[in-house]
Formats: sequence, C-alpha cells, structure tokens
Amino acid sequence: MAKKPVAGKKPIAGKKPIGGKIPARTRRLAPAAERAPEIYRRLSAQYPDATTALDHRNPYELLVATILSAQCTDKRVNMVTPALFAKYPDAKTLSVANPEELQDMIKSTGFFRNKTKSLLGMARAVAEQSSGEIPSTMEALIKLPGVGRKTANVVLGNAFGRDEGVVVDTHVSRLSQRLGLSRESDPVRIEQDLMALFPREQWTLLAHLLISHGREICDARKPLCEKCVVNDLCPSSRV
Repeated sequence: MAKKPVAGKKPIAGKKPIGGKIPARTRRLAPAAERAPEIYRRLSAQYPDATTALDHRNPYELLVATILSAQCTDKRVNMVTPALFAKYPDAKTLSVANPEELQDMIKSTGFFRNKTKSLLGMARAVAEQSSGEIPSTMEALIKLPGVGRKTANVVLGNAFGRDEGVVVDTHVSRLSQRLGLSRESDPVRIEQDLMALFPREQWTLLAHLLISHGREICDARKPLCEKCVVNDLCPSSRV
C-alpha cells in the first residue's frame, strides 16, 4: 500500500502530486508592483490599437451594446446593434419599445428576456431622470437597471474618457491571476488589486491590453507562452 503524503510536505521533485496533475511551473520574480510597469509597457507595444471591440458612436450605443455583450461575443453584438440603433436611436425611443419586438431583435445574443428587461429599465430611467442623456458618473450609472460596475467602467472609460476603474471580464481575471497581479477570484477584489498596481490614467487601456493578450496569446486552455512578450515576467510561464 502506497504511503500517504505527510500534511504540509511538498511533493518530491520529479514526482506527480496526488491526482496526476503537474502544477504550472512557478518562478521567483519581483513583486507585482515592480513588474507591473514593464508588463504594461510591453503589452502597449504589442497591441498599439487595443480598444473596445463593441461598435458604437456615442455613450448610449456603447451602454446598450455592453448590456447585450453579457454572455455573448462582441462580434455577435455588433451584428445585432446596427438594426437596433436604426430603430431605437436614443434612450427615449428605446424606452417606449415594444418588449416582444425588442426581444426578437436581440434574441441571438442570448438571455434575451433578461436583456430586454434591462434595456427597457435603463432607457426609461435615463429618459425620466437624465432628459435622455446617459449619465457620466459611476454613482449615477450603477443606479440604472441592468448596469453594474463593470458595465459602468466600460462606458465611462470608452465613451467619456474617464478612468474610474478597471473592467474585469474573464480575460482580465485569468491574466491577472496568471501574471501574479492578483490572487483574488472575485472581480471586485481583482479590480482593486489592479487599481493599486497601475496609475489611474492606465486603467481603461489596461483592460483592453489584457483582453487582447488573452484572446491572442494567453488562451484559457492552451496559452502560447513561447510567443508571449511578458513570459519572463510571468510566474505561470511554461517556457
């Protein structure tokens, strides 16, 4: 009978730990605060055109597109929004939309019933409280139906040019952990860690850089570490 490992002891080098999985190689690197500026510099050079992939012309369109992007690809949202914006060009027209007609137009984005409810609630609140103009503050945005901090960060950073926080989606969450920028799994706590590591003026672009890198190189299942421009700064690198 095989001996059970003693609690607190590390696996013997070259041996597989219980479960048969070999953990990702880890490196002794400088603290995150020291690595963060260089990570940002390299990713900025690698993705000079990084920006939101959601097509929009104004804050209203970006807010609608962001609500639709939940559990949906940006590409799919961009296929839906041209007709949607043609029929409902602003919050006032959207606020009086027929729910069934709206559902049909956004059905392909998934969760269309909940999204219809959020869009109508948001539009009605904007039409009543802000004279049809999308609010430009975090406090006002997160009071709108269907709008959380992540959505508000997208709108504030990309439509108003205001760095109020860091958008934390699945890519940003994954890369923050892999790069050792955060040990948290909760998006709010990850955002707090990133805000502490990077200057305010970088917050909006930082999310775009991490998202671009997540899509191009740092895949969830098969990260291309050999092509990664920050692999020597990454504690999870396999090269």
